[in-house]
Amino acid sequence: MSYRDMYEKWLNSPALSEAEKEELRSIANDEKEIESRFFAPLEFGTAGLRGTMCVGLHQMNVHVIRHATQAFAEVILAEGGNAAERGVAVCFDCRNHSAEFAREAACVMAANGIKVRIFDALRPTPELSFAVREYGCIAGINVTASHNPKEYNGYKVYWQDGAQLPPHHASAIAAKMEELDLFDSIKRMDYDEAVKAGLITLMGAETDEKFLSNVMGQVNDKAAVDKVADTFKMVYTPFHGTGYKLIPEALKRLGMKHVICVPEQMVIDGNFPTVVSPNPENPEGFYLAVDLAKKEGADFILGSDPDADRVGIMVKNDKGEYITITGNQTGVLLLDYLIGAKKRTGKMPENPVALKTIVTTEMARKVAETNGLKCYDTFTGFKFLAEKKDKLENAGEGKVIFAYEESYGYMLGDYVRDKDAVTAALSLTEMAAWYAGQGMTLYDALQKCYKKYGFYAEKTLNLVMPGLDGLKKMADLMAGLREKPPVEIAGVAVKQQKDYKDGSVVNVSDGAKSTMELSGSNVLRYEMADGTSLIVRPSGTEPKVKVYILANGATKAEADEKVAKYTAWAESLKK
Repeated sequence: MSYRDMYEKWLNSPALSEAEKEELRSIANDEKEIESRFFAPLEFGTAGLRGTMCVGLHQMNVHVIRHATQAFAEVILAEGGNAAERGVAVCFDCRNHSAEFAREAACVMAANGIKVRIFDALRPTPELSFAVREYGCIAGINVTASHNPKEYNGYKVYWQDGAQLPPHHASAIAAKMEELDLFDSIKRMDYDEAVKAGLITLMGAETDEKFLSNVMGQVNDKAAVDKVADTFKMVYTPFHGTGYKLIPEALKRLGMKHVICVPEQMVIDGNFPTVVSPNPENPEGFYLAVDLAKKEGADFILGSDPDADRVGIMVKNDKGEYITITGNQTGVLLLDYLIGAKKRTGKMPENPVALKTIVTTEMARKVAETNGLKCYDTFTGFKFLAEKKDKLENAGEGKVIFAYEESYGYMLGDYVRDKDAVTAALSLTEMAAWYAGQGMTLYDALQKCYKKYGFYAEKTLNLVMPGLDGLKKMADLMAGLREKPPVEIAGVAVKQQKDYKDGSVVNVSDGAKSTMELSGSNVLRYEMADGTSLIVRPSGTEPKVKVYILANGATKAEADEKVAKYTAWAESLKK
């Protein structure tokens, strides 16, 4: 069916409201807009669905939500046994239409005879992962687009382990969606009737309490907080999102007396009125927090993204200015602190392990191994970190004390299998308080880590390729690099070419081939003669190719110089 035919099908469907039809009529003379909305369905992947909110096949709206949920319901029912009885947990964030989309998903599940536990209001993403595990659900659905701009929404799907879907289940849902008619195959039940029938039940404060009691179990050294509680101040912002309630509550229970929240950003608002981008990775979003921190004389600043799975911090540098530190640096600091705190308080398990993704700084491995921990890599995405944690622990091969990725995601404890800004906020605050008790800022602590473990520098470049030809450009770039693997980059010899698609490793000097443990992902990696690692991977959720530069050196200047040199090469890939 052509995009024009699909447009007409939607326009004539009785499933659409008059307002939705009016929206489609308004673009009747805009061929490019019609094509962009109807050229293909949104692709269902391991991260679920994500797109801009408007009427159309390639967008996020109630029809696409119902279709995906019907497909997911059929995959669940195919599990047989008591899958329908175990049911699905449903969560949503602060975005426009999130509550509506979550309800629609619940109504489709209920109509398929699958029990639903839905939160009574918006909640952090990690609490959904927790609820799936806590209540023994077969699966979970989370309506969120994380830190994307306000126009976006998304549909994330979890399996019974509390992690996002493994690839084979995602493929099963995608295949089902192709089979099912977008309108005619949908089963729906009235929300209130489903509640009356006991098919939909609400989760509220009781689930928050269970979650928070697990979060508080991650405290390593409360005495360190008590020691400085009267004077230690911090500023917190939830960027208008779901962290607004549980993060300040967890910090209060930690013993923090001065958690100063940014009032304008404590307001729940899916339009994110105070920021261009509600992403703690973007320093400019913290301007209100910085003003408040200066006024209050705060020691550090912490911000969580709208669905409270990522967390970013700002620290005071040696000049007394608030500066952002990267996800790589934050993770290294926290790993180093956790190792010290657990050893100090007798909480270090036997055979401790740290996990990171392939694009996360190699400094984390140095910190782990220097302190006697094993460190393992996984593909990008917390489902892979969760999978590795379960595999190691079930086999008795180690106990994971910390897992993280460079994009501000951290996982601690055993009760979630996803990024968790609530627990990370608790641990980061405890760490900042402990260093304050030693007369140090987190900036000082980072400099100390560099002196101890060596200087590392990282950079991520986003080669944005929007539009209908964007996907083709991304595919062509990866194909070109595979066809003609570089033997030299920026005047430096490539030592090894690694392809995570087939797990192959080629030594450039002698052509010797070997394989690595990881395979099955569209990622290329080059190990350079100067010790730098370069990684190229297309994003799974946005129209861009990411290039990661992981460098190190004897001095900060040497590490930074390598980053600058390879940045020029990375930018040339877009041409």
